[in-house]
Amino acid sequence: MTPPLKYISAYSPALQQQVQQLIDQDRLGEFLLERYPTPHPVVNDKALRAYVMALKDRYLKKSDPLSKIVYDPKIHVVNNALGLHSYVSRVQGGKLKSKNEIRIGVVFKKAPEALLNMICVHELAHLKEKDHNKNFYQLCLHMQPDYYQLEFDMRVYLTQLELNGAIYR
Repeated sequence: MTPPLKYISAYSPALQQQVQQLIDQDRLGEFLLERYPTPHPVVNDKALRAYVMALKDRYLKKSDPLSKIVYDPKIHVVNNALGLHSYVSRVQGGKLKSKNEIRIGVVFKKAPEALLNMICVHELAHLKEKDHNKNFYQLCLHMQPDYYQLEFDMRVYLTQLELNGAIYR
């Protein structure tokens, strides 16, 4: 019996069947490599900050500033977190200061750029919309018109990582 496809369990049975067929034929990694032949070049925290800030400057100029943008090895995909957007509140003097942080799972250091972009867009959208509501997804689509397709592909990529490991050696 094959294990359930937990990352794509909310998708239609037809899509799940297509992915399962690729798994059964041992072609899931090959399929992903055809779609995304190379990993992104954003391999450290400094490059990630520049990458996210370029997206923010392009789409969300008037949003709150970001104090920290890092790859975080503590984020576990099994907890349904690919990245985190958090607010850190601190008392400085007599004032309460809050800072926005974006943390991306370290598993995405060697991922296709389109998938990293989707995760960054998702976390940036939380600067304006805290909940996953209609406005949140409209903002994601504004920044990344293929957002829904990339979200699905990212879930297929996570399935590949779990079953067979990385596609880039």
